[in-house]
Amino acid sequence: MVKRISSPHILREGDMKRALSVFDLLEEAYRNESSLTLAPSDEPLGGLILTVLSQNTNDKNRDKAYQELISRFPTWGSVAVAPVEEVAEAIKVAGLGNSKAARIREILEVVRGRFGGYTMEPIKHWPPDRVREFLLSLPGVGAKTTACVMLFDLGIPAFPVDTHVARLSSRLGFAPLGMEPKDIQVVLEGLLKPERYLGAHVNMICHGRAVCRARRPNCKGCVVTSLCPKVGIIS
Repeated sequence: MVKRISSPHILREGDMKRALSVFDLLEEAYRNESSLTLAPSDEPLGGLILTVLSQNTNDKNRDKAYQELISRFPTWGSVAVAPVEEVAEAIKVAGLGNSKAARIREILEVVRGRFGGYTMEPIKHWPPDRVREFLLSLPGVGAKTTACVMLFDLGIPAFPVDTHVARLSSRLGFAPLGMEPKDIQVVLEGLLKPERYLGAHVNMICHGRAVCRARRPNCKGCVVTSLCPKVGIIS
C-alpha cells in the first residue's frame, strides 16, 4: 500500500463532491478508466529514461529522441560510457540535449552502483514508498517523473501532474493557482481511489488537449461546464 501524505490543500465537502462528479463526467466522455489497466514493464529503467526525455517537450519529440538513443547505443552500458556530447546529439530533438544527456549518464551511474548493472528490475519487488524514495533520490528526477515511472512502468498507483493536469486542477478549483505540481498530486490522490488514478490522469490529459486548452478553451464544448467555476472567464 502507498502511504498517503497529508494534503497541503483541504477541499470542502461540497468541493470534493463536485470534483468527483467532474471525474465521473470526464470518464463518460473519454472512457480511459474503463479501458486502461496497470501493466508493469519488464525493465523500468527504459521507462525512466523515456520520462526524463519527456521533460519540457512533447510526446512526439520524446519518442523520436528515445528511438534515436537506443538506435545509436544498443545497451544502457554503451550510453553510460559514450561521450556526453554524442548522447546529447542523439536526443537533441527532445530539447535540452546537454542537460538531459548529463542527467541520463548520472542516473545510469547511480543505478549501476546500486544494483551492480544497468537495470532497475529489483525495485519492482520493493514497497511503493521505498520505490518513490529511491526514484526521487536520482539526479534530475522530481515528483512528476517519479509518479510516471511508478504508474506506467511499475504498475503502482500514482497521479502524475503534467501541464494539462495542473491547468485543469486550477481551473476546476481542485487546487489554487500556482500550487506546485507535487502538491497537486497529493490533492488528486486524496480525491480518488487508487484504482482510478491511471484512467483519470489520462482523461484529464485528453480533455486538456482537446477542450480545456491553455489558450482559448472551448467552454461551449466542455462536458463539465456546469461544474467549472472558471467557465467563460478564461479566453
